[in-house]
Amino acid sequence: MTESQEDLKKRLTPEQYAVTQEAATERPFTGKYDDFWQDGIFVDVVSGEPLFSSTDKYDAGCGWPSFTKPIAQLNESTDHKLFMPRTEVRSSSANSHLGHVFPDGPQDQGGLRYCINSAALRFIPKAKLEDEGYGQYLTLFK
Repeated sequence: MTESQEDLKKRLTPEQYAVTQEAATERPFTGKYDDFWQDGIFVDVVSGEPLFSSTDKYDAGCGWPSFTKPIAQLNESTDHKLFMPRTEVRSSSANSHLGHVFPDGPQDQGGLRYCINSAALRFIPKAKLEDEGYGQYLTLFK
């Protein structure tokens, strides 16, 4: 069952709601996962669906958590909100706005930079993956 917008507003912080439901963007270098380097996975703060692994995270210097690839299928669409078209990425099941993907990532890892808002993410530490129902992702850390 899909959570109502009213329930989401109660459960999420105002910033999490604005980012995931209204496609807002957090200010650069303010998100809690920008300079964050623990082993684990990042899931959609709305649905809990797995999105990214810390093994694919890198410091792009852009002010937002950056990843070379997702660990699950994401929805992509063209966003014309700024001066040039960008590729917006959203979670598949909850359709949460996550951020954007750009073609300026590390070339030796596919060349993509998934630039993601911390407010759209919840981190599951490697040590808690099994307990929280994400045990199949432990193989990413072997």
